[in-house]
Amino acid sequence: MKVEKPQRSLGLTAMGVFLFFGASLATLAGVTLAFPGTLLDPLWKLSPEAGEGLRQLGRGIAIPFLGLGVAMVAAGVGWVKRRQWGWSLAMLIVASQVAGDLVNAMRGQFWKGAIGVVIAGALLVYLLQQGVRSAFVRSDT
Repeated sequence: MKVEKPQRSLGLTAMGVFLFFGASLATLAGVTLAFPGTLLDPLWKLSPEAGEGLRQLGRGIAIPFLGLGVAMVAAGVGWVKRRQWGWSLAMLIVASQVAGDLVNAMRGQFWKGAIGVVIAGALLVYLLQQGVRSAFVRSDT
């Protein structure tokens, strides 16, 4: 039985990098929210409104961020190995982002939400392309 070499492209590589980078950011945010007052707190200067809003929700808000970090690492691993479940998990993560951006747009942050919908929506369209989907194989491993 002939084993095909996984398809390589700039887009597929970029998506893998995006998943691991996103995992790093989500985990970092989770850690800074779970353990306030550390040397990492100045990172919130990049988005002070978000940092303040999230800190007001309490330390428990760190859990979803850490969960997102784990999900993105898993998706990244599946993506790099070109597994169908990696593609599916990446789709779920990006679709969730589109939904969140739509909610933001409807809750008064129209431009921020609309721009997010356009960007995440374009990524979703990319992920749905046959050439991308065909790069992933079903596997029990």
